[in-house]
Amino acid sequence: MFTRLGPWCHDRRKLVLVIWIVALFVGGGLSGVGDFRDEFNPPPSDSKDGLDLLEDSFGGEGTGFSGSIVFRAEQGVDDPEVQEAMQGLFDEVADQPNVLTVVSPYDGEAGARQISEQGDIAYATVEMPDDTTQPELIDIRDVIIEGTPDIDGLQVERGGIAFAEFENPSSEALGLAFAIVILILAFGSVLAMGLPVGVALFGIGIGTAIVTVLSLVLPVPQFATFLGVMIGLGVGIDYALLIVTRYREQLHRGHDVRESIAIAIDTAGRSVLFAGCTVVISLLSMMLIGVKFVQGLAVSSASVVAVTVAASLTLLPALLGFAGERVELTRRRGLIAAGFAAVALLGFGLKIIPLGLAAVALAIVVLVLGLFVPALKVEVPRREQKPRDQTFAYRWSRVVQHRPWIVAIGATVVLLVAAVPVLSLRLGFSDESNYADDTTTKKAYDLQAEGFGEGAAGPLLLVAALSDGSQLESLAGVEAAVREDPDVALVSPAQPNDPEAPTAVRWFVQPETGPQAEATANLVDRLRDDVLPPIETDSGVEINVTGSTAGSLDFSDYLQSRLPYFFVTVLALSFLLLMVVFRSVLVPLKAVIMNLLSIGAAYGIVVALFQWGWLSDLTGVQPAPIEPWAPMMLFAIVFGLSMDYEVFLLSRVREEWHRTGDSRTSVADGLAATAKVITAAAAIMVVVFGSFLLENDRVLKLMGTGLATAIFLDATIVRMLLVPATMELLGDRNWWLPRWLDRVLPTIDVEGHADDDVDEPDPDPEPALV
Repeated sequence: MFTRLGPWCHDRRKLVLVIWIVALFVGGGLSGVGDFRDEFNPPPSDSKDGLDLLEDSFGGEGTGFSGSIVFRAEQGVDDPEVQEAMQGLFDEVADQPNVLTVVSPYDGEAGARQISEQGDIAYATVEMPDDTTQPELIDIRDVIIEGTPDIDGLQVERGGIAFAEFENPSSEALGLAFAIVILILAFGSVLAMGLPVGVALFGIGIGTAIVTVLSLVLPVPQFATFLGVMIGLGVGIDYALLIVTRYREQLHRGHDVRESIAIAIDTAGRSVLFAGCTVVISLLSMMLIGVKFVQGLAVSSASVVAVTVAASLTLLPALLGFAGERVELTRRRGLIAAGFAAVALLGFGLKIIPLGLAAVALAIVVLVLGLFVPALKVEVPRREQKPRDQTFAYRWSRVVQHRPWIVAIGATVVLLVAAVPVLSLRLGFSDESNYADDTTTKKAYDLQAEGFGEGAAGPLLLVAALSDGSQLESLAGVEAAVREDPDVALVSPAQPNDPEAPTAVRWFVQPETGPQAEATANLVDRLRDDVLPPIETDSGVEINVTGSTAGSLDFSDYLQSRLPYFFVTVLALSFLLLMVVFRSVLVPLKAVIMNLLSIGAAYGIVVALFQWGWLSDLTGVQPAPIEPWAPMMLFAIVFGLSMDYEVFLLSRVREEWHRTGDSRTSVADGLAATAKVITAAAAIMVVVFGSFLLENDRVLKLMGTGLATAIFLDATIVRMLLVPATMELLGDRNWWLPRWLDRVLPTIDVEGHADDDVDEPDPDPEPALV
């Protein structure tokens, strides 16, 4: 297939380009049909039983999305003008079709606890069904914004994640700006720079459209599209960079355009397909977790990667056919346009100029250059390629290979030390205290914490089913027993669902600490293990500890228990795939171990920055637990991307080994042939992923930091130190495979046939534009 794919796309490049353009426009038309939602299907747990009981006996109150309207009045919340205006807002919100209940601080005894002791801060709780969509939440939020009264001394804020305003990230523009600079430096050609960027943008545009469509049938969270942009931009440029590099290499060897495309797709294209499949398999392995939220992330991210791979293998050879040998040329006019594009993207990424203004300015510059500036004859000279054994990478490999034990042990120690913080990893959902100080979500949290304590943002619910009303008396000691715990700030009296014939009863418990605090998690454990069991034994009634905070803790525990199965699955599949490809047992074993080391080190740095709060003044990140789905998402993406470099490097090493039979020289030759492209690709991904550290959203910061760190460690310590050192130590044993296993395994060729003849051209191919 690969021997024909490149020539086919070259000969029918107009058709291929039209198909991709149509797909991009269709995808753009579908961008507004999404139904993104954060849907957690709670696993069996104590909190899940409690939620079911609340659904059956209390009309679902406390089981859906919840938000709050927090306000401060200098004249007091009981001021007649304030009370009339705020109650009018609460009534307007309660009339919305997707609102179940609004508990106002003015609702008699039920709302009295929602007014602070000083009487200047109060809040109302807003409950919505758990299937409320993102647009519906936005509609409710808009009603609150528009209905907020304008009274001197009155401050009104919206609390809770349900009402939080999500700012679309723009940091990918920063990554793209730096990618332009890095690619020009790596290629010395503006056109060669533009091809990987263009392919990546096509893949992202169509891939995110697919994610939008998937949100109609799967519970895909809102930030999945931005995660897809982050991944698609990184792998899209990565894959196209490898193919363009191999294409230019074939041009330098004297092949014509069509032959160079054919060889590039037949060699580098195979590696791209295999590497992309590894990433997709790693991501889809998260389906084993069995949680809808995680499954939505897995399918959407894998879709973006799959589309990007398809663009690299079909659209890129078509574009190379149009570019022809001009991919080797760089004119000053092109450098001016590329430089201005980088500056425009940088301005947008830093939020200095809006996207529309950046696009218009860039279009004007390109138009002026194209229509009024003649094609300058002065070209930036291209440096002649050095012989491979004179390159820095080759010499570096030989240095490492002369001291393999020192390098291998030293690099391993560095990675293990960086991974030490993982030993204190604590999984959990961060709360609203992690939002930026200028957001209404953080202001609402601070107001509520000031008036009622930090625990007011995440109360616990105790709920019990009653077989008859007489059991209610046997539970009279619950309130006193819970209040004695030092981490409990407030316990409400027992609230039966029906005063006359109760079938269930509940209590509200406010912790002293916030939802993300470790003390709150310990409190939940004590209630379940120490405080409530004696009462349950005496009364014969089971009491469930539930609510959003307890549910988040149980969800985190469930995901943590599933992580080992996920890790083993990804590692086993990756080992088998690499063993089939490289016909070796030790090469895939080394790859798995080294990738685990780099990922463990990246985890350690993430824990230090986001859980311990190191460098918080620089990063703007406050200490909080690590989101429970983040480790598996990071593992899937990073393990797949690190396998990219493994395949790129080792396929070239094996190609040289087959050619020379020298296992040691082949390592240096393979590293010299791939070091430049791996370094450029890694630098681009580090910048693309690392730029998300500039965003306000904690999740994007965490994912960007984890991905950038892992890629940096993998491309430097692993590829430049551990790989050549361990390959030197093992020598010819690198490629050992038992004969019986060699006969059983299927054959997958990712090296291609660079020296074979390519297909004959079509009888009437389209002329190359060279």
